[in-house]
Amino acid sequence: MGTRTTSGDGASRSRSKDGDRRVGRRALLIGTAVAAVGTAVVARDELTRAWWRVPGVSKPRKEGEVDYAGARWVAASDANWRLADRPDDFGIDMVVIHVTQGSFASAVKVFQDPKHGAASHYIVRKDGHVTQMIRELDVAYHAGNRDYNERSVGIEHEGFVDRPQDFTDEMYEASARLTARICARYDIPLDREHIIGHVEVPGTDHTDPGEHWDWDRYMKLVRAAAAKGSGAAPA
Repeated sequence: MGTRTTSGDGASRSRSKDGDRRVGRRALLIGTAVAAVGTAVVARDELTRAWWRVPGVSKPRKEGEVDYAGARWVAASDANWRLADRPDDFGIDMVVIHVTQGSFASAVKVFQDPKHGAASHYIVRKDGHVTQMIRELDVAYHAGNRDYNERSVGIEHEGFVDRPQDFTDEMYEASARLTARICARYDIPLDREHIIGHVEVPGTDHTDPGEHWDWDRYMKLVRAAAAKGSGAAPA
């Protein structure tokens, strides 16, 4: 969410030619077989990636299941995200940091509104509580850029970009553990090229997380959580 800007002699020769021809045919047959196998593999992969797009088909899921230990499940409106099978269909290589520009309750409310047209995978409250609203394997409409939506996991943080007091110790620590766990799961590098703010998404008109978000502190916390190997919130 966040604020927006305005913005080869005779018989021997014959035998030689026949031999060359036989080798050529054999090579052709082998090459054709290899190509056929390769085509079959590609076709299988495409089917694996696209089967869930067939009307009436959905990937097996458990209602209320979360991807992060300790997170509470609250479902977002299915109008605000797209069914997917990540990372099999789309690789995940980024985490996008957002600020809600409002309360936790207001963020949950708009993400459950089918008319809103946007939602993130997670919301982190000021007290460190983590709510998951969209599964990580699905594409959330959170970045305002289709490519980035398909490649990333979005994390909202309760508060306002112009209120540094909203970014509490509990929020930073909980969010860092969450981001560390996501990065470990998808082998995402722990750097600012892969952990970015909404404002850094190409074509965005948002400014979050804003100038008061302490990136140095946050990245240190993310790396510390990754080093500990926890990456999990307390239940």
